[in-house]
Amino acid sequence: MLSSIQPKFQPVQAANRINSLDVIRGIALLGILLMNIAGMGLPFAYSNPTVYGGAEGLNLKAWIVTNMFFEGTMRGMFSMLFGAGVILLTTRLEKGGAGIRTADIYYRRVIWLFIFGIIHAYLLLWDGEILYPYALCGLFLFPLRNVIPKKLLIGGLVILFLGTLWTFSDYQNMKQQKTEGLEAAAIKKDGDSLNADQTAALKKWENMSKKKTDEELQEEIDARHQGYWSNVLHKVKTNQMMQTRVMYRYFFYDILAFMILGMAFFKWRIFHAEKSNKFYLIMMLIGYAFGLSINYYETTSIIDSNFDIMTIEKTGLTYDIGRLMMTFGHIGLIMLFVKSGILKFLQKALGAVGRMALTNYLMHSIITAFIFLGFGFSMYGMLERHELYYIVFSIWIAQLIYSPIWLKYFKYGPFEWLWRSLTYGKKQPFKKSTVAVVDNQDSE
Repeated sequence: MLSSIQPKFQPVQAANRINSLDVIRGIALLGILLMNIAGMGLPFAYSNPTVYGGAEGLNLKAWIVTNMFFEGTMRGMFSMLFGAGVILLTTRLEKGGAGIRTADIYYRRVIWLFIFGIIHAYLLLWDGEILYPYALCGLFLFPLRNVIPKKLLIGGLVILFLGTLWTFSDYQNMKQQKTEGLEAAAIKKDGDSLNADQTAALKKWENMSKKKTDEELQEEIDARHQGYWSNVLHKVKTNQMMQTRVMYRYFFYDILAFMILGMAFFKWRIFHAEKSNKFYLIMMLIGYAFGLSINYYETTSIIDSNFDIMTIEKTGLTYDIGRLMMTFGHIGLIMLFVKSGILKFLQKALGAVGRMALTNYLMHSIITAFIFLGFGFSMYGMLERHELYYIVFSIWIAQLIYSPIWLKYFKYGPFEWLWRSLTYGKKQPFKKSTVAVVDNQDSE
């Protein structure tokens, strides 16, 4: 019975790929490195340039540009494309006669992604990786594959709204902790003794508001300049925090919501570049009008407050709506770019990067580990913030060049091939000289 249906749910032929999905995936993949590089190359300075790496001149401008245009939006697009991929894969399998094996194949795919995420964090040494969160959120998507797009849209927006309410609750709690902490500090300054509650309040606020000391920053830099296994052990606690507290407090609702929105967009064929130019133009203009306005408010508020912790927390109240609208704006712009047919060579290169997104994403971590950590060039903490983007642009150029060349000779990137082979429980054809098949799920 299995052999009789097996040919029906093999990956689709390359000619049937959706080019617009590959292009937008490639752009999102390259854009993710814009944000990740600060966490890869600087100590504790991902969102706050005053901590390390410079907060004036080009360094401040680099932070402003990334915060205004890219913070959360590349991850948003990538999450939406994962959701789109769920519909693409399951629809193809069910139409091909896979039947009950659709769930089997889907969940094996997700579980292997989960394992890749653990390896990525602990052995490839990137604690900010997204494969593990994507896999966990992906476990919830299969039952939603047949839901109509309108309900998916509402569901995704509701999840984002609930996340914003959670952020509002955290902000109110932080305000209270600040008030109690400052009151305790004033009592202590007047020479009066503090009771247990006041002492605890003061300590909590001091821990919350203090910045890393020069000694703590140097300790982190020194730890990253050690050998490979020393780095593996050093990152264990951070990896555990990212895959537990950060995962369930921040990533889960964020990623799940955008994945569900991506499922709706795919069903509406927005990602197929099939809507009118007017549709995408309106989508772009409305998205940027709201998104840039919100992001401008957040960015100027943070700078004017000199990156005050309470101001940063307050801007979290508008963060999700700002990045959502910016993501919509980016999608509209990219679809117009695809439909225009201009810069075909660049579209082809971006599409190739998108087809090899898993490989290229993991290569970001491998390359930057050798650049920044002690078993390579030990550049961690050695560059200013703006200088990190020379590395980003170099990796972009390399991937835009080698991805199309690789795909001239091979059907998949190496990690896509491995993932697919594990998913289907069978070694997949790899070289183009063989009778091979290609799946449009290369970069879930």
